[in-house]
Amino acid sequence: MADVNRGDRPLSPHLQAYRLPIPAIASIMTRITGHALVVGILLIVWWLIAAVTGPRAFAAADWVVRSWLGFLILTGSAWALWFHTLSGIRHLFYDAGYGLEIDEAKTGSWVIIIGSVVLTLLTLILFFIG
Repeated sequence: MADVNRGDRPLSPHLQAYRLPIPAIASIMTRITGHALVVGILLIVWWLIAAVTGPRAFAAADWVVRSWLGFLILTGSAWALWFHTLSGIRHLFYDAGYGLEIDEAKTGSWVIIIGSVVLTLLTLILFFIG
């Protein structure tokens, strides 16, 4: 088996030689953000359960939520929520037959990426102002 003559045929592209197109990256990130939302949900649910459990439990949960790690998790969850939402809206357009051309898919992917960052920043601004 090892001495099979493969000739001068090129090998399959590997991730080091092949660059994923932006629509593929957006698709992969949609799956990742869907799973990452669970972390933020678990943190919020723990905080809410601690609020009805008692003052000591709430103090511990509130300390974690207000820490830099809690801020990072909740900010990442806000971005993941916006990214996942915008991606879901794009898929509604895909289901209707719009945005399926290569250039439209690239543009839609960039809209999702940039839009999710902008909407996350607006969410943080509104959160800290209000």
